Amino acid sequence: MTAVPPAPVALSPVALTPEAYGAGIGALADLLTATVAAGASLGFLAPLDTARAAAWWRSRRPAVDDGSLRVWAAPGPGGRILGTAGLAFSPMPNGAHRAEVVKVMVHPDARGRGLGRTLLHAAEQGAARAGVSLLVLDTEVGSAAERLYGGAGWTPAGVIPDFAADPHGVLRGTRIYYKRIGA
Repeated sequence: MTAVPPAPVALSPVALTPEAYGAGIGALADLLTATVAAGASLGFLAPLDTARAAAWWRSRRPAVDDGSLRVWAAPGPGGRILGTAGLAFSPMPNGAHRAEVVKVMVHPDARGRGLGRTLLHAAEQGAARAGVSLLVLDTEVGSAAERLYGGAGWTPAGVIPDFAADPHGVLRGTRIYYKRIGA
């Protein structure tokens, strides 16, 4: 019997207002917890409990409030959030043209259906609308995310060995990517 590939996700990511971000912290925490448990390297070690994940999202609230961090979320049934992509703007005057793409993640139950690419595209479009012309990001070497970024036209700039521990505490390299967008 041949496995049928999962259907594409027909969700439109939503740019979270500060109010929606605050109201969604529980769902964001659930997403982060599930994604780390599935092995994604997002800065946390496993096991990550939802209270700690919620505290991390709450700590980012001031940046969302002042606009230095924008977050797009893919809403799912029952108030779930199936994925996110963030855009952190440079605080320095000489970096106003660039931003960092952060916390691109897709719930393990929603992977393989194009949602990561949809979220990444939403962040890229939001950056272009904000006048950003250069995006950067980093991801674990050898991760599934590398296929996403390479397939979406991102350029690898180099590898830093032993940059961060994966969710199981093993040091892994990170690959830096960039993409020119907008004008």
